[in-house]
Amino acid sequence: MKNMVLAAVAAASAFATGGCATVLNGTNVDYTTETRPDGATAKFTSGQECKTPCTLEMKRKTDQRVDLFAAGYKPTYVLIQSKLGGGSFGNILLGGGIGAVVDGTNGSSNRLYPRPLIVQLAREGTSDEAVLLDEKGTVVSTVQAHNDSVRLDVAKTIGPKLAGLED
Repeated sequence: MKNMVLAAVAAASAFATGGCATVLNGTNVDYTTETRPDGATAKFTSGQECKTPCTLEMKRKTDQRVDLFAAGYKPTYVLIQSKLGGGSFGNILLGGGIGAVVDGTNGSSNRLYPRPLIVQLAREGTSDEAVLLDEKGTVVSTVQAHNDSVRLDVAKTIGPKLAGLED
């Protein structure tokens, strides 16, 4: 009986000192990037590169910029914002102050936005703009409008030049 009590206390201690999001989500996430048309080069500020469609492992806590290039299409970039997710509120509600600190520090309670990244590229020689699509293919916003909405926040981590605040 004494061993069972010790095991229960040890398990509760481990749970209390680790963050729930760290346990459930981890600090990385599979991040999918797609373009219309397929086959664009995607270059991330993390140094990762792929041809679309592709899925890369990304840090949840890291803002990014991805530059997209395809022959016959205007080059564009999308700012990827690391946002606080709902897991942190679970820590607070369940009294896991230590867990909230752990999750906040390692970024496991964050999510990347937009995710997945689906971009309809704009053809060169047209007045069209690149747009973000949802998983059903519906236009969510222009890439420019999205970048404008997150630019100041993302600039804090990737710098004003990469965020498009400076030439």
